[in-house]
Amino acid sequence: MSLKAKLEAIIYAAETPITLDQLTQLTKEPAITEVGKDDSNDAKSRVRAALNELIAEYASPAHGVEIREVAGGYRMSTKPEQHDVVRAFAKSLKPPIRLSLPALETLAVIAYKQPVTVPEISDIRGVDSGGVIATLLDRKLITTAGRKQVIGRPILYKTTKEFLLRFGLKDVNELPSMEEFEKLVSESFESDLLPLDGGVADATGVPSAETAIEESIETENNEDAPRNDIHLVASGSTTDEPQESEG
Repeated sequence: MSLKAKLEAIIYAAETPITLDQLTQLTKEPAITEVGKDDSNDAKSRVRAALNELIAEYASPAHGVEIREVAGGYRMSTKPEQHDVVRAFAKSLKPPIRLSLPALETLAVIAYKQPVTVPEISDIRGVDSGGVIATLLDRKLITTAGRKQVIGRPILYKTTKEFLLRFGLKDVNELPSMEEFEKLVSESFESDLLPLDGGVADATGVPSAETAIEESIETENNEDAPRNDIHLVASGSTTDEPQESEG
């Protein structure tokens, strides 16, 4: 079996992204046989070259999947142009995870401002975010990043590898600009979001991010007002987010 075939099989079988070092270690003996000597650097170079060839082959329009570098490793994933049919298939299998709009707002603040403290997040959102932080920690989308060296030494938070996995990012540098983020939210959740009462909707009928945040805060301050949730398609069960307290 060729080295490319072995790499393909390993990446396909792996549940999480597998690193170049792991691939080199797993294919070390075949690589040494081909090279004829125990040279780890040469073995890694051969694995990298074979991996690049494999990535190029899967980039062909004839394939519906591709090999991507995600969170420091490599994994197979569906191509963007196939997401609609895959999303429909995934929804037919199990309920999606539900992230409320406050949870998504808080996660976005952490992603773009990390490392950041709860008071800083609350100042940006205009409402206490403590309850949502607990939920995001439980989902393993964020983690602690030490304490800020100020009075009270509040805990700092940052996104996790799980966050990169869920959103298909190589690292946080691949995060879109705020303008692109608003557009992605509008396009991705157009079928799930309804215009909030009194909100000014854009051309797609979905409120702008700024309007949505303002309306979300007003909703949280009114216990009788309906909640508006954003549904993220991912593996897992459906759960509700806890209510946040007023800031």
